[in-house]
Amino acid sequence: MSLTFEKQEGNMAKLTIERTAQELDQAITKAYQKIRNQVSLPGFRKGKVPQFMIEKQYGVEVFYEDAANFLINDSYKEEIKDCELEIVSQPDIEVTQIEKGKPFIYEALVAVKPEVTLGEYKGLEYYKTETAVSEDEINSELERTREMNSRRVPVEDRPAQNGDIVNIDFEGFVDGNAFEGGKAEGHTLTLGSGTFIPGFEEQIEGKNLGEEFDVNVTFPEDYQAENLKGKAAVFKCKLNDIKVKELPELDDEFASEVSEFDTLEEYKADIRKNMEEARAEEAKRAAKNQLVDEAVEKAEMIIPGPMVDLEASQVAQNFQMRMESQGINMDQYFQFTGMTPEKFMEDAKTSAEKNIKSRLVLEAVAAAENIEVSDEDLENEIRKMAESYQMEYDQLNKIISDDERENMKLDVLISKAADFLYDNGVAVDKPVEEEKEEAAQEAPAEE
Repeated sequence: MSLTFEKQEGNMAKLTIERTAQELDQAITKAYQKIRNQVSLPGFRKGKVPQFMIEKQYGVEVFYEDAANFLINDSYKEEIKDCELEIVSQPDIEVTQIEKGKPFIYEALVAVKPEVTLGEYKGLEYYKTETAVSEDEINSELERTREMNSRRVPVEDRPAQNGDIVNIDFEGFVDGNAFEGGKAEGHTLTLGSGTFIPGFEEQIEGKNLGEEFDVNVTFPEDYQAENLKGKAAVFKCKLNDIKVKELPELDDEFASEVSEFDTLEEYKADIRKNMEEARAEEAKRAAKNQLVDEAVEKAEMIIPGPMVDLEASQVAQNFQMRMESQGINMDQYFQFTGMTPEKFMEDAKTSAEKNIKSRLVLEAVAAAENIEVSDEDLENEIRKMAESYQMEYDQLNKIISDDERENMKLDVLISKAADFLYDNGVAVDKPVEEEKEEAAQEAPAEE
């Protein structure tokens, strides 16, 4: 086997790989063994036709496609393993010589890892982010916790009222006929939540436990079911149950039940601490992203298209796996969102190119600053992974492959380079114009 390469423009390279004539003969024999059970010739049982007879009848070329695939699959990965080029794409392969008795030669057009010329990367500016937590925010978190620890208390001595949690049976009729989807038994509903047709919940208010009654409503003109839009309907209802949500008192006893603290003030102080730490971490992430974007903007590099294609396919595959883990296939995703497969891949390529540029720039920063990943750094990363997988460190460490270990080292290296940008960045106030623009985007639209 032999490999030579020729660098081309745009961080591409053409590899030329040669296998011996003897290896081609062996691949042709392997191709014959693959197809011989499919060949019949007069005088021979199916599967028993000798190789030379098939070659005589159809020509040796009948084996060339399979033979070429065998040789390429057997040689490509092995040949590029020791190649000095860092290949970052799938190969575009063309067979240039295949003839019995001669060496087998093919070419592979590949993308190679681009070189990065760094611009300014120290002293870059990032926007300050407010991390203080207000009393209102702490109170909101306390209310959320109270809601989570509320209980439903049965009500028997009064009619249903706004805010109650009721259980009802109902069946809907339009023009005297029951309609599909209009019937339910034991349905739970919070009065005043607005989850039913306008006017429905209000007519339950004032009804007593066990009472049977009619609810008269009109379906909205924009209702999703075409056959019900704008139609008047009567729902035959029965009120089975009334409950009221009872929230625990916000006191020391509550704090001791929902936390490790004895007093409400201690619990509130812990909420503030956790919220501020989370906000500070998020602000740091945003700052790093901003600094990386700025460093990429100031750097120079040429990203070959096949490198983007490979990364984009990985981005798309990862997204598909996330969707499928939620029980949604890609056809359903396209249907729900109105996204087309073409637009989806276009977005994936945009994301892929951004990922590649960020990664390359951070690797270049690490090289320029002699940033390295120590054994301790890698061990800490494996320990974090083991904790997230609820595994023992030794158990996980044993099953991590060499390739996975190298990928982890690269991830840690990139993370340390981003930390370097942050440690050497300068925090500045966000321009007033940008703050106004963001506030306008976040403001609710007027009715």
